[in-house]
Amino acid sequence: MRPKPLARVRLRAGLARQNRRMVDSQAARVSPESEPAATPGPSEGELFKKIMGDTWLGLHADIRRRFEKNPSPGKALHYLGALSELRCSRFGKLLGHLTQPMIQGALIPYSDSDFPVEIQVYARPHDPAIYKQRIYRLHGRKPIQFTSFMRESERGEVLEYVGMGLGMKLVLSVDNGSLHFQSDGYFWDVFGWRIPLPGLLTPGKTFLWHHNETPGRFNIRIEIRHWLMGTTFTQVGVFEEVTEPQAEAAAA
Repeated sequence: MRPKPLARVRLRAGLARQNRRMVDSQAARVSPESEPAATPGPSEGELFKKIMGDTWLGLHADIRRRFEKNPSPGKALHYLGALSELRCSRFGKLLGHLTQPMIQGALIPYSDSDFPVEIQVYARPHDPAIYKQRIYRLHGRKPIQFTSFMRESERGEVLEYVGMGLGMKLVLSVDNGSLHFQSDGYFWDVFGWRIPLPGLLTPGKTFLWHHNETPGRFNIRIEIRHWLMGTTFTQVGVFEEVTEPQAEAAAA
């Protein structure tokens, strides 16, 4: 399912306004002394290509190019967009509120539509993980920030950590040129030990679809489905890459 046309209209109209206030997050920055030694961090594409093998080549060329970009320490990749749909069930709302102290922003316990979202993908010096920060600007609420990081496990798996050692294993696949992610179990990482979590105690299986629209624009759909409670969370939106937002803001 593609985002509603209104989301695209608001995306184009709001890009300049969002761009003026979007700067590298504190976590994405490095001190001036460390910049000369800073080297580009890993890209999601490098990780996905290694895990997927020849399947990677089945992705749309624009998607491959998008994920192959390497964020440098102190210089994040920026994406601006809008969610046309943010929805959670009653069970999802309860779960979102209960887990906020541990994984704030990972499970948003609200429903809303047509509001801006900012994404930063960044690296840290001497760290093989890939970090992603999202800022959701819901109507009438304070911005919600959620940061996760992705890395390869010692067994060659894609793992995404969402906070407090909690994470999930991801399985990647290709369908008609689009990239699909599906969770394959949740875990709690304690001192390097991954403890599997029973499905009943999780929000459900996560599905994410990344569809290409143009070389600079893509849309996503995220659904979390609980085996007993049904669909608990849904996000649908469209995003565009922004180059050097600080420089563009200064010129505006």
